[in-house]
Amino acid sequence: MSTKDRWLLPEGIEEILPVEARRVEDLRRKLLDMFERWGYELVMPPLIEYLDSLLTGAGQELDIQTFKLTDQLTGRLMGVRPDMTPQTARIDAHYLKRTAPVRLCYTGSVLRTRPDEFGGSREPLQLGAELFGYPGPEADAEILRLMIESLRTAEIHDAHLDLGHVGVFRGLAAQATLTDEQEKELFEALQRKARNEVKALLDSHDAPSASKRMLAGLLDLSGGQEVLTQADAMLRGAPQGVARALNELQAVAELVTRQAGAPELNFDLAELSGYHYYTGVVFSAFVPGYGRAIARGGRYDGIGRFFGRDRAATGFGADLREWLRFSAASPRPITGILAPDGADSSLHAEIARLRASGERVVMRLAGDKSPVADFGCDRELVKQNSRWVVQPVK
Repeated sequence: MSTKDRWLLPEGIEEILPVEARRVEDLRRKLLDMFERWGYELVMPPLIEYLDSLLTGAGQELDIQTFKLTDQLTGRLMGVRPDMTPQTARIDAHYLKRTAPVRLCYTGSVLRTRPDEFGGSREPLQLGAELFGYPGPEADAEILRLMIESLRTAEIHDAHLDLGHVGVFRGLAAQATLTDEQEKELFEALQRKARNEVKALLDSHDAPSASKRMLAGLLDLSGGQEVLTQADAMLRGAPQGVARALNELQAVAELVTRQAGAPELNFDLAELSGYHYYTGVVFSAFVPGYGRAIARGGRYDGIGRFFGRDRAATGFGADLREWLRFSAASPRPITGILAPDGADSSLHAEIARLRASGERVVMRLAGDKSPVADFGCDRELVKQNSRWVVQPVK
């Protein structure tokens, strides 16, 4: 690499410069403070750990997204975390070992081998919250409400919320006796809303016509609360697990919508992002004009058993840097007081007092004559009649 190119970063990796860094940090603090008010305890999992622990129960998708390297101390394979959720599940199952429901939250950089979108970041700043140890819909509803409140705290006001349940597709696929490969192909076609492809795949399989009709009908089960009523009628005769999934989805929706100020909920029974990872209710947040979800969550029971303790689990995650692209919040203006250089003990005492009171005070270095504005200050500390006073910049 030539000298002039040494400042270049790898594709999908970028620095956060001062103005944006302040926005990120302001939002991070607001969200973590809000999580704490809801009873969620902050954890800080390691950036790197042994691969067999990092990817336990996480599925093939995270394996592909994980940077791998060899530990020079042990010779064992290690991985840089691509997602903090499995790490949080390990903390709950292996270290905390509480019998009561456990609420944990986290934020930190994760690293992925490839971006989720063209030109996207490979180093998201992941924010998340997880609730372990409670299998009922109340836990899913709490996590969904927490995600909604997080979006409001970030001043993302036009988010569209989609709910689904992986148990619907799983039950129908089992009833149709699809092979693993057929199920995968049909799943991918449903995600693309490729109606003709879904029909062709089902026509090529020798399954009961009722099963094919129900699977194809998932594409039409998208909309408001009426979707659940339509699903009851359209999926009549489906396996018992499908009816149970619809009841769970209805229960979560009712718990959320009965809260004051609850947003409109939408349902999409063909939306199955994270299908191979989640086990129950799933939900996503979208914003107009952007094709990817800006937050995802749902139930993923059973991950704790890989760490020696089977626990119910539900949670959500998002990328803080992505949220700032859609936030209506204005950057907090930089203000401060510029103090002169000098060895005057009364000057240093006044600077210390101002800083202790919460003021941002920048002290000039000897000989520096840069304009006050270059320091992000709107006031100056000057000496008048033997006293140090703060005055606006002229």
